[in-house]
This record gives sequence, C-alpha cells and structure tokens, in this order.
Amino acid sequence: MWSQCAPAQTQSSQHREDELFYTRCRAAYLSVFKSSLTDITSKEQLCVVLQQAGRNPSQQAINNYWTPRTTKLNFDDFCEILKKESETDESELLKTFGKMDPRGSGCISHGDLCRVLTSRGEKMSPEELNGIFSLREVNSDGKLDYIKFCRLLVATVEQCQAAAVERLEADARQKWQNFGSQSEGSPKRSVPQTCPPVPEIPQKSETDTRPSSRPSSARTRRSSVSNAVTVGGSSAKSSRLVEPKSLQDWHCSSLKGCFFLEEDGGIVSLQYRLRVPQATSVFLTIQPLNLSQADGKGRLACLTRSRCPDSHLHLLKPRENIHALHPPALWLTKAAVDRQKFGWKGELSAGTYYILPFTTGCRLKGQRKPVAKVAQLVYRGESGELVLTKEFRAALSDIFEIIDLDGNGLLSLEEYNFFEQRTSGEKCDEDAWAICRENFDTKRNELTRQGFMELNLMEANDREGDPSDLWVTLESMGYNRALEMVEACPFTVSVYTEAFKPTLQPVSLESGHKILNTALCQSVIAKGEARPIKGHQAVVVYTYRSEARISSVISNKSNQKVIVHVNNEQSKNCTSSRGMNVFAVEVPARTKMVCQHIMPTNEKQEWSYSCVESIVM
Repeated sequence: MWSQCAPAQTQSSQHREDELFYTRCRAAYLSVFKSSLTDITSKEQLCVVLQQAGRNPSQQAINNYWTPRTTKLNFDDFCEILKKESETDESELLKTFGKMDPRGSGCISHGDLCRVLTSRGEKMSPEELNGIFSLREVNSDGKLDYIKFCRLLVATVEQCQAAAVERLEADARQKWQNFGSQSEGSPKRSVPQTCPPVPEIPQKSETDTRPSSRPSSARTRRSSVSNAVTVGGSSAKSSRLVEPKSLQDWHCSSLKGCFFLEEDGGIVSLQYRLRVPQATSVFLTIQPLNLSQADGKGRLACLTRSRCPDSHLHLLKPRENIHALHPPALWLTKAAVDRQKFGWKGELSAGTYYILPFTTGCRLKGQRKPVAKVAQLVYRGESGELVLTKEFRAALSDIFEIIDLDGNGLLSLEEYNFFEQRTSGEKCDEDAWAICRENFDTKRNELTRQGFMELNLMEANDREGDPSDLWVTLESMGYNRALEMVEACPFTVSVYTEAFKPTLQPVSLESGHKILNTALCQSVIAKGEARPIKGHQAVVVYTYRSEARISSVISNKSNQKVIVHVNNEQSKNCTSSRGMNVFAVEVPARTKMVCQHIMPTNEKQEWSYSCVESIVM
C-alpha cells in the first residue's frame, strides 16, 4: 500500500509547493504592477519586484538578468528569475555579519560597518546606511545589533509577502463573486481520505523538453473547455501551390525581409506598402531566402525545411491612416505550400495596401542552444593589421544579402538604415552617409559588399580588435556565438500583377505588432469554431484549424479581466508558439487576444492536438 501511495503523496506535495510559489509570484508582481500583463521596463523595477518577492539580488545578478539588449521582461520571465534567486535567509545573513564580528559579540560599531559597506563589494550609499542606523530597536550606543536586525529584516519580508498574498486572495474572491458565484469564497478542494490511484503521466514528445514557467497545478481552476483534433502527416500533393497560368508574363516586384526573434519571445519583421493604381488580379508569395551557397564553418548555406518558419501574408487596406483598419479588406491569406513557398491569389481594387509578413514562431523558436566554441571574428596578420576571419566574412556576406532588400547588390541609405535600426536603434543621416561613401567602396552612391566589409573592419580597428560591438551586431541579426543564424529567418515577398508593374516599398510600422494581432484575431474569429468556457459564457475560445496549423483566440466579453490556464500536455507531435505546453494567459476586460498557434513538430508524422482551457480565479 505504501509503495502505491508514496508517489501520489510526493506528487501532491510538489503540486502544493508549485501552487504556493506561483501565488507568491503573482502577489509580489501585483504589489508593484496593476496587472501581470504589465512588463518590467527597467533594472530598478526588476529589483523592486524581486525584493517584494523576498529576494535580495546583487547588482551583478540584476545585470545578468537585464543585459544591454534587454528592453522588457514579462511575468513569465519574472517567474523564471525568481526560481534562480534564493529567498532572504536569516542564517545566511547572520553568517555574513559574523565575518565582521570576530569576537562574536552580536554587535558591530557603526564606524566599522560603514567602512566595510562603503568600500567593499557592492557599495552602499550614506543614505542607505543612515536608514539602517535610524532603526532604534536594533541600534544602541553607536552599534548595530545585527542579530536583531536580521530577525527584523526577515520578519518584515515575511509580513510583506503575507500581506501581498492576502490582497491577492481577497481580489480573487471579489472576482469570483462578480462572476456570479453562489458561494462566499473560493471552493476548497476536498482532501481524499484514502490514497488515490497513481495517475498516468502523459508522455511528451522527445523533441519537447522545455519546462513550463507556470506549473499546471499551481492555480485553482473553475471550469474548462477541451479542444481535440488529429491530423495526418502532410503530403506535397495535397498542399501544392497552383500558380496562375502565364505567370511569367505578369509584372513582378520583389523585396527581401527577415523574421527576427526578440529576447522577450516576440517576432519582428519589415512591413510593406503596396500601391495598386487600378483593379487587377494579383498573386502574392512569401518564401525563404536562399543565401549564397558556401560551406564555411557555421555558415547558413541555405534554409532547410526543418528550420524554415511557417510564413503567411496579411493584407490590409487602411482608410485614412494605418490605425484605422477597413475590415472588408482584411483577411488571412489562403496559403498553400509548395517547396516552402506560400501564396495567395485574388482580385484587388485600386488603392494602397499594407502587407504584413507573419510567422507563428513555432519553427523559429526553440533554436537556442549552448555554444561549444565561440567563433573568432578578427585576427592580426603578419603585418600586425587586423583581418576579418573567413567565417566572419561569410556571415557578413549573408547579412549584406539580407539587408539588400531590392537585390541589386548594393545598399542604399534606406536599406542601410533598416540595418542600423535593427542593430543600434539609430539612423544614419545624409551627412554621415556622405562620409561613408568617401571612405568605403561604393557604386552609384550606394555601398558595395566590399564596402560593407570595410565598414565592419573599421569598427574592429576602432576597438583595437575587441569584438564586443561586432557581437552586438551579429546577435541583433540572429546569430549565436558560433556564427550560426538561429534566431532569424530571411524571406522574399513577391507581388505579381496582370496589368501593370506594382509598386512595393518597405516601411517601418511602430504599430505593426498591434495591427497584426488585430488581423490574426479577426481572421481566427471569422473562420474558427467558437466554444464558450463552461460557466463563463462571456469568455469564448475560438479555434481555427487548417492543414498546416491550429490557431486559437480568447475573447473576453466580460467587464472583468480573466486568467485562462492552457494545458497542451495531452497533445502529441505538436509545438506551441508559446514555447511551452502549460501556461496562463491574462485577458483584459472586453479584449480579444491570440492564445497560441500549434504546428506539428514533424510534418511527415501524424499529430494530435488536445488542449484544455480553464478559468483561473
């Protein structure tokens, strides 16, 4: 009997620990922010919210979590960081103070403490020290009773945590009442009197080893809705892209672009403006960009199907400005795949349209892996001058190929500025561009491939061989330290028209992500199956199924924000755009939000999607 009960009891204990951890995470986060949807946008905010969670991170630890490339961290990131930081421990604090008290008296003079804390390690400011010395209950006769101080500090941390959890639970009870619960509080889970049967643990795909940042048992869930579908392995015949007849006689405009994976898990890319002077038949395609063939070490010779992300195009027509969408002209492309090419055929009336490239991220994410050996970028030749390594030149050549948007073999100021914005967040003005043309190889006032190499060599010389800035450029363009392109995927967008040559221009849209999210939500809701969560008719899950992927959108029509717990653990041969099998989504009141996209991990094999969405209170 004990051998059967022990695993279940151990699992139950782990579930309780997970639940307590998650509750404390949310309590600490909501003590600083109004919602767990709010991002951490500075080191200072990260430090404050960690302290609210009972952690005392060093400045070095904060710098490790908030790198020069970090712009924001979300709640999931915070949970992961919290797992790495140990809680404030009284014994550890006493041990640290004890090193400054060789006699073991339990007290340290203010003078000695001031000298140590302002001259060693992470120095404290005079204001911070005065704050400690002003505490009457732990200071007397110019000395700090550090034993009392440690007890006071730990007790204060525990009180703050308890108060935060109490506020969180009170808020949850109020929400439950607002949703129409007949009970005064949250229903308590019954504790079984006998040992329950040992549950079967779902078998995960061998390719999916990513842990969830939010444990599946760490919330109290009220009701759920389940979606399940099984799809056979894809075949080239069933999804072949049919091109218009005599396409070779149509007019064509093409531009390159690239999907970039951000640190926060988001994906960005260029957007495009299409001008159509008169009604015409059009054929739009997006396909991976095959870079020049080379066998250099770490070089991406060409994009293979296993790395190529799923790509689609969203086409929209604004009214007077890009923020005002015209719904009748907004749709999800009827995409078909043929050797990694996705396309759409249709009729367009005269006007200006915006083309938004889209990928679910299922293919692009999950490429991060430890680097066994860091690639060398530069070395000194026999004459002592810096030289770019063969591998680095190959990577730069690929980058040049990507940012040469029109494919003419030269970089215009506009093309170079897209590169500058991506790598440094700044733009090159006309004066700086004139200096660039004077010092580096150009043709027709545009930068050549050789000139681009010379520019990067100059940057290496400016740093006397220090590759730090060069690595910033490479990592911004999706390369890891082995010079492998693992967080980017270049593509080509082509527009074919029957009557005239279309005008296609790259544009930078600050609101592109918001518009794309709106387009996705409208498309899934228009084409998908609606399932309200039982007991909460105002919270609806829309699921759209195609041959290539499954997408879901959560629509919260109520006046209260809701947290939806999503569990994909019963799915087989599936990859989620969230990068995890179990997660939670907070949906504000009167809001629609993309929940996730699902694609087969191995397209040639059968894949089974089974998802349970639950309301978390």
